[in-house]
Amino acid sequence: MAFPDDVLAPEEELVLHLRPHWKAGVLPIVVLVFTLTLFIVVWVVLPDNNGGWIGIWVVGLLCLFFAVTRGIRPLLVWRCTHYVFTDERLLLQDGVIARERRDVPLARVNDHAMSQSLLERLLGCGTLRVDSIGDQVAVLESIPHVEQVQTMLYELIDADRALHPDDDDEQEPELPVQPDRRGLRRFSKK
Repeated sequence: MAFPDDVLAPEEELVLHLRPHWKAGVLPIVVLVFTLTLFIVVWVVLPDNNGGWIGIWVVGLLCLFFAVTRGIRPLLVWRCTHYVFTDERLLLQDGVIARERRDVPLARVNDHAMSQSLLERLLGCGTLRVDSIGDQVAVLESIPHVEQVQTMLYELIDADRALHPDDDDEQEPELPVQPDRRGLRRFSKK
C-alpha cells in the first residue's frame, strides 16, 4: 500500500516508505492459529448434549475475544503504521480507526540513534530513535534494515542542511555597552 501523495508538499519527494518489520506479525498469527485450534478441539471433544453446547459457546467466545484483541488488532496496527522519509521531513503515521500523524522536519533533527537486540540483529531490524530540537523524540520501532535507514537519514539531513544553510553561522552584532549609575556595565538594545 503506497503512502498517499496528497500528504506530501508539491515539491516534496518521497525517498522511503516503511512499515514495521514482519516480526510484529508473528505472535498475532500464532495467537490466531492457537485460538482456532483450541476452538476446534473443544468442539470435537465436548459432548453434543445441552451442557456441551454451553461449554462450546463459552470457549468459542473466549477464543473470539483473544483472536480479536491479541491477533487481528495487532495485525491491523502493523498494517496501518507508516514510516515515511522524504527529502524534507520524516512522517510517522499510525492508527486503525483514528489516525495520528507526526512530522519531524529534517532541519530540526538533532540526533538519531539505532539500537538492536540480539534477536533483532538476527532478523535484520531494530529501533531508530530520532531526537529533534525542543526535546521531542520520535521512536521508530521494528525498522527493517535499520542500519541502512539510519545511514540514509544521515544523508537526507546532510543534503537538507546543504540546501538550507543555517543562519547560525553568522555572528550576531554586539550590543553597545553602557555603564549605569553604579559603574556596572549594562547591555542595551537599540
